[in-house]
Amino acid sequence: MSDFNDDVQELVANGWELNADSTRLEKEFVFANFVAAFGFMTQAAIWAEKLNHHPEWSNVYKTVNVGLTTHDTGGLGELDVKLARKMDAIAG
Repeated sequence: MSDFNDDVQELVANGWELNADSTRLEKEFVFANFVAAFGFMTQAAIWAEKLNHHPEWSNVYKTVNVGLTTHDTGGLGELDVKLARKMDAIAG
């Protein structure tokens, strides 16, 4: 089993950013158009529901900005890592 900090660093290497106090992962996804962005959000929403872990996100035209944190613990958790990986896989 991999170390949580290694998992987070792997996500950072894949374009995710940590906020200043390392309690939130953030990433901007840019798609070809609005339909592709909305499709990404739809697929990600299904996984968020399955994991019972919901992102903070916004969409403007073809851009989706995502923030992941675990409010219950006040920082990052395993579900943030799992959802971030799913989102990367969906985005291709």
